[in-house]
Amino acid sequence: MMGRRRSVATMPLPNVDHQPSQAPTDPPLRAAEARPKGLKSFLQAMRQRAVADYERDILDFLEPSGQPVALLDCGCNDGAWTQRLGARLGSGRLHGIEFVEERRRLAVSKGINALWGDLNNTFPFPEQHFDAVHASQVIEHLADTDAFIQEIWRVLKPGGYAIICTENLASWHNIFALLWGWQPFSLANVCEKKFQIGNPLALHNGEAASNPKSWLHTRVFAYRGLKEVFAEHGFKIERATGSGYFPLPSFLGRLDPRHAAFLTLKARKPR
Repeated sequence: MMGRRRSVATMPLPNVDHQPSQAPTDPPLRAAEARPKGLKSFLQAMRQRAVADYERDILDFLEPSGQPVALLDCGCNDGAWTQRLGARLGSGRLHGIEFVEERRRLAVSKGINALWGDLNNTFPFPEQHFDAVHASQVIEHLADTDAFIQEIWRVLKPGGYAIICTENLASWHNIFALLWGWQPFSLANVCEKKFQIGNPLALHNGEAASNPKSWLHTRVFAYRGLKEVFAEHGFKIERATGSGYFPLPSFLGRLDPRHAAFLTLKARKPR
């Protein structure tokens, strides 16, 4: 996926309006069909709190400076969040890569140097060009994770850092979905024909696909795997936090990031 701020639209949460077709003998489905309508609003609010938490983590991980900071936003979408990153940095030169051309043009209209690119391939920027690289809700959409991380390393200056935010395969709601024999919530959007499949509690389960193919999930990391894959490419892991703890309060994700809904990682390229 090359459009970054798509996570709110596709974040897997139970769907109480849609009643997927399954055998009438499936007890979990009958229970799902009986859910009160107010549950959907509750779950959406719970997700929104988790998103707000990981956005605060990302902003906290940034390093404001009195000097201009060159920032690359991988999957910058329409540039709105990129602008917030720049405001936090204080004096930033904002760049982006975006796969969906319509969204890229919107980012350019906001003053961001947003170039078209496929994040599975070589970034359209020179070596050692950026002080910081950001990618939120991106890595789970890519077919070539190693190439992506190698490119982050290539374009970062020595001493620069990357901030990565993604869904957590080992979150409790994913674990419980697997216990039922369902797709984990974070891997329900894997079909071009349907928005989400294989999980009757997913927010958009069974709905017709409406997003670009690049928004499908291909792989999702757990806490340890996300840290180790960046370490294998030479990065020093400085911070790792969690947000969201479905269905419990979001703050618990900070206490137990290994089972939080989202993971946020800060990794530095040594000098």
